[in-house]
Amino acid sequence: MARTPVWTAITTTLRGEIAGGQYRAGDKLPTEAELATRFGVNRHTVRRALGDLAEAGIVRARRGAGVFVESSPTDYPIGRRVRFHQNIRAAGRTPIKQVLRVETRLADEVEAAALALGKGAEVVVYEGLSSLSDAPVALFTSTFPAALLPHLGESLAAGGSVTEALAANGVPDYIRRDTRITAEAATPTQALHLRVREGAPVLRTVAVNTLLDGTPIEYGVSFFAGERIALTVALDDTKDSLD
Repeated sequence: MARTPVWTAITTTLRGEIAGGQYRAGDKLPTEAELATRFGVNRHTVRRALGDLAEAGIVRARRGAGVFVESSPTDYPIGRRVRFHQNIRAAGRTPIKQVLRVETRLADEVEAAALALGKGAEVVVYEGLSSLSDAPVALFTSTFPAALLPHLGESLAAGGSVTEALAANGVPDYIRRDTRITAEAATPTQALHLRVREGAPVLRTVAVNTLLDGTPIEYGVSFFAGERIALTVALDDTKDSLD
């Protein structure tokens, strides 16, 4: 049987102690020398374990000061009116969005079905990175019907929120019709954008937003860094039952 690398065991131990509250957000971890003595290893092994925690966004090294525990995962409510900027500000954090791509092209089969579009219809595609302060939390791709929103691409390329861009294009309000959440392992590209290690847990959401009359207006696929975001779902107790 293959042995678990010592640095992995140290990572697991420290991760458990942080999750259990022995080290809270903002706390400084023991020094490399102290951890090396505790676990009976050299400092190189400890450094690799701490590096793994840093890649996962659990700790952050400050030059000349030490290694500190990052803040706990931020709750991100999923409901009928999901708004990234509003959710993050409500959690006391600063929302930031980086535009990675905005283009108009033909819809693929999945997008066309989600947005109830005919064959050959065009869509506006917006790909970006959402962050809390300086920590990336979500890589997303949103797709909109171009015929309904002919100038949306210009508004999205200018930055700001999707809600603001939609409002500027005649959509003052919209609601979430459905959201599907699954857990996956980060691909190399996702890991690079989200600043996590390859294979780290990410939460994939696939959602459709509609106008108030039910017309599909946005099809979105997002990948949330599992270490930094906790998705919370508001249940409608008139529809959910264990009976």
